[in-house]
Amino acid sequence: MRYDVIVIGAGMVGTSTAWHLQKNHSKVLLLDRKLPGLETSYGNAGLIQREAIHTHPFPRQLTELVRVMPNRGTDIRYRIPAILRYHQALLQYWKYSTPASVKKIEGEWQTLIEHCTSEHQTMITASGADELIRRDGWLQLHRSEETLKAAMAAAISDRDQGVEHNVLTIEALKAMEPNANFDGFVGAIHWLNSWQVSNPSSLVKAYAKNFQEMGGEIKESDVKEITPDDSGEGKGWKVVTDSETYYSDDLVIAAGPWSNELIKPLGYNLPLFPMRGYHQHFKITGKNTIKHSMFDMDKGFVMGPMQQGIRITTGAEMTTMDAPKNFGQLKTVLKLAKKILPLEDAVESEAWAGSRPCMPDMKPVIGPAGKHDHLWFAFGHSHQGFTLGPITGRLVEELIHDKPLTVDVAPFNAQRFSKS
Repeated sequence: MRYDVIVIGAGMVGTSTAWHLQKNHSKVLLLDRKLPGLETSYGNAGLIQREAIHTHPFPRQLTELVRVMPNRGTDIRYRIPAILRYHQALLQYWKYSTPASVKKIEGEWQTLIEHCTSEHQTMITASGADELIRRDGWLQLHRSEETLKAAMAAAISDRDQGVEHNVLTIEALKAMEPNANFDGFVGAIHWLNSWQVSNPSSLVKAYAKNFQEMGGEIKESDVKEITPDDSGEGKGWKVVTDSETYYSDDLVIAAGPWSNELIKPLGYNLPLFPMRGYHQHFKITGKNTIKHSMFDMDKGFVMGPMQQGIRITTGAEMTTMDAPKNFGQLKTVLKLAKKILPLEDAVESEAWAGSRPCMPDMKPVIGPAGKHDHLWFAFGHSHQGFTLGPITGRLVEELIHDKPLTVDVAPFNAQRFSKS
């Protein structure tokens, strides 16, 4: 069967890309081994982060390196096999993390972030998914006067980028979230124009359903081979799966942390590396009900109200895709979280784990592949694929149909790493 475009990857980025293409009168197939919303897009903090205009550079200060080295932190942990496998990408990450480089990267990154809520709103309205969205922001909690003062100074500067905030005292926090215990904290930043999503998986599914209502198709298959289509006129692509073979004029790779494995046989080897996160839900009671997601800035984990329960989401674990789950980080986080909220009954028998696709310069890859015509990349969004899926999808559609671009995609091109 032949399509105008095949999109491989049914997470937020892939689904949003397929949605934009179908909306603009293409015949689109969305293809993945799992249906939309069941992989990385299932397991995130449920935030559309308008305030996320800063990247997360590799720690370069000796004090930070010394803090991370014991490998007992709640915000970041690592496994030696992953360090060895991805050492070249991590070295590039370290090189890109100089203050001058980060300043330039953040200026480019912000051109995407500024569109995140407006682009989501377009899809939310079309999909009838407004009941999943709360637009009253989220809370960044601080245990240290030093980190709070730094955050306050940054937040004031961030107003120039359209980011809105309030500074909250402990008394104000208690009034907003009376069930939470804020002992040990000194204050918070309330990010006002970021949005909470009560069920991230359901939002992706709503977008996917709307995509199908517009005539798009979704197939659950494991991709076995991608090759240029040598039949007929010799234009386009052939995608062989475990059940069928598909053809298309254009092909978009938006498979998150699995993207590199799909494109390596075509001669691409981008420095993508995965970062794993864990989450677990706890039953909501009258004693632990909260209205806002809360991020413990100094410990690096999120507590958020979801349809499934109170979701506790860890920071990042540097590990390989196929490594077994290690719940040590989550267990440490839960000890801290239970001091803030009474969390008693876990919803799942085992916590969820999933990986996010990271690039060493902290920017996604968006645009033409480079070595092949009609091959497009849309991956590497790190922890912000959920936030940036809709604007990425819009950009890919504009590229394929040769339209004026909403955002200059030159900083996100795939060829930038061949110069490193």
